[in-house]
This record gives sequence, C-alpha cells and structure tokens, in this order.
Amino acid sequence: MLVIYRILINLIFILSPIIIILRILKKKEDPKRFKEKLCSFSKKRGNGKIIWFHGASVGEIKSIIPLIEKFEKEKKIFKILVTSNTLSSSKIFKQLKLKKTIHQFFPIDTNFLSKKFLNYWKPSLALFVDSEIWPNMFFNLKKAKIPVVLVNGRITKKTFSRWNLVPSFSKKIFNIFDLCLSSSKETKKFLTILGAKKIKSFGNLKFSQSENEIIEIDTHLKNFFKSKKVWCASSTHEPEEVFCGRLHVELKKKYKNLITIIIPRHIERVNQIKSHLNELKLNVHTHESKRKPNYNTDIYIVDTYGKTKSFFNYCKTVFLGGSLVNHGGQNPLEAAQYGCNIIHGSSVYNFGEIYNFLKINKISNKISNIKEMYNLLDKLLIKKNNQKKIQKKINIIGQNILKSTYQEINFLLKK
Repeated sequence: MLVIYRILINLIFILSPIIIILRILKKKEDPKRFKEKLCSFSKKRGNGKIIWFHGASVGEIKSIIPLIEKFEKEKKIFKILVTSNTLSSSKIFKQLKLKKTIHQFFPIDTNFLSKKFLNYWKPSLALFVDSEIWPNMFFNLKKAKIPVVLVNGRITKKTFSRWNLVPSFSKKIFNIFDLCLSSSKETKKFLTILGAKKIKSFGNLKFSQSENEIIEIDTHLKNFFKSKKVWCASSTHEPEEVFCGRLHVELKKKYKNLITIIIPRHIERVNQIKSHLNELKLNVHTHESKRKPNYNTDIYIVDTYGKTKSFFNYCKTVFLGGSLVNHGGQNPLEAAQYGCNIIHGSSVYNFGEIYNFLKINKISNKISNIKEMYNLLDKLLIKKNNQKKIQKKINIIGQNILKSTYQEINFLLKK
C-alpha cells in the first residue's frame, strides 16, 4: 500500500507546477510562498528547541491557538513552527500576535520532500491536528525518532471506513503516534480499532479560547447594528444563502429594521451569492467594499477571512451552515463562545457530540425547513439575552480541556 501511495504522490509532485499555476490563477495559492510546498523555506530555523504543529486549514489552526499561546511561555522552547495547506489559513495566521511562532506551508508528502523538511527544521515534537495523516512524513518522523502526537483528533465515520479498507497499512500508520488526544468518544473508538496505542480523551479543544484575542469593532458598524434586529448565517454553503434570503423576505414583513449577516464558508462565491440575493430583490452590502451600509440594507455579506468573531459580537442568534446540505455541519463552538443561540439543520454528523451537548444545555436548536426557521427566529429575535450565561458555561469547559491537553503534551516534551 505504501508503494502505491508513493507512486500517486510522486505523480502529484510531477504535476505540481501545473496544479500550482491553476491554483494561483484561482487565488487559492500564494504567488510568492508556494515554493514552501517544495521545501524552499522562507524562514530560518535558528538554534534551539522547536516544536511543530500541523493543521490542514483555518478551523484546525484556530483550534490550537490557545495551546500555542501556552507553549510560547515555555522558556525551553526556542521556536514554534506551524504548517498548514491552505492560503486562507496563512491569512488567519498573519492576524495573530505571536512572538515565537512562525508559519510555513506543509510540503507535498513525497519521501524526498518530507525528509528534506525534517532535516531542515529538526523538530523535537510533531503535533498533527484533527485528522491530518501523511504517510511519508509519518514514516520519516519515526525513523528520525521524533515523537508524534495527534491533537484534538477527529476521525469521522467516512474517514474510518476508508482507513479500515487497508487494516494492515492503517495499523502501521496509527501505531506511529506516541499519543492520541481524541476530541470525542467516537473518535477514541475508531482510533483504537485503527491501531493507535496510547489514547486519551479530554474533550474538544475547540471549546477553549485565546487569552490574547482582540476583537476589532468598527464603531460606526456597531452603532448601525445596534439600531437593527440582527441575526447571522455563518459558514454557509450553496444554496443555504438563498434559503436565508427567502427567510429574510418573510421576516422583514414583521421586522422592518431587520439585517441578515451572511458569512459564506468560501468567500470566492460572493459574486454568485450577491446575484442570487439580488434576484430576490434584496439590497446587498459587502464588508470589503469599505462603504458604510445604508438604512435600506437587507443582507450584509462578510467577504473577508478572520472577521467571524467580530460579527458574532453584533448578534445573539447564529445559523450554522453546512447543515441544510449533506456536508455534516460546521463547528458551532466559536459562536457558542460568544454567547450566541445556535440554529442548525439536520446534517451535523461531523460534530454530533458537540451539537448534542449544546442541545442538552439549550444553546442550539434544529430546524428542517423555512417555516420552522421562521418560527424559531421570530422567538429568538425578541428573547431576553442569555449571552453571559452561555459564555461562562463554555469557558469553564474550554479551560479544563486546554489545561489537560497542555499538561499531557508537556509531559511528553520533557521526556
């Protein structure tokens, strides 16, 4: 199986110039930093102990920020290296105020490039977030005797089924982990079957929050939203924006000063979204236009990365996208951390345990059609704000998970 994987990844490497050019044209790749994926590093290593975190994209990187902040205080650590695969995650990283931490793009997982990466950075510890598993890198980490940790591990049923098709290969891969910190009971079960040895579960690290987080709030925008009835649809996928637009049309018959904030999962779809909403005769304003929204604005589209939390501050009710389509939902914890009441569709299997927790604690509600959504929003728009109660509950859970995760990793680092 490893031989087949290496043939396929080498083919991708051979085709990488074409792939990268196409991605640059689509604005999905950094035109200057793409060389990092070929192990042409833009940062110097320096001398001292380095720990390395890798997460695929925005969600994974954001989930480990509180953990990175704790390790930045460790005097024995000289530098923290963070790698990811996507342009959007690198943009998020630029906004962080971290002193020891640097970002590079993860290399294409060929045997040669993974060896070159490890020979250059020489990390003392490698931490992979969520479900990031790269066979060549893992086998070379094992050869170099560098401890490997799975942080906030999340193995979905779909991922488990794929790995379970090649049980002997999966056992070789998952056996490399020196420690697996599972985000859920289901993942812990799957990791055991797949061959991981030391597994612990403290809960989902996404419950925790950055201690140095600064939310930028535009005073004019804050005052504008204060004068309105506001709700937010976040991480939306097609055609959820049209669903929200139709809902806005119905709600506005009752709430004349209604504003719907839409934060699409993929901002490159903004022009398409605007076109669909304009067909519904809705006045659409985009955040990046830098213009002030006017009184007649119906839909405020956030077409930039890293601003989601700012807009959660403006409203107390959030619909989480990817749940009315067969996507499996988006993580609701960020909205819950800001004290928002959460609405979602039935497709939330990617975060089933979290949504169950929120349901039990009366923080989230499930809907299946526009009528149910209308009735629920109608109640929530006039409901007394219970924001501080929600925030306190989530914060306590998050701090406990973060503390246990940090202690477990730090113990391994001291060995």
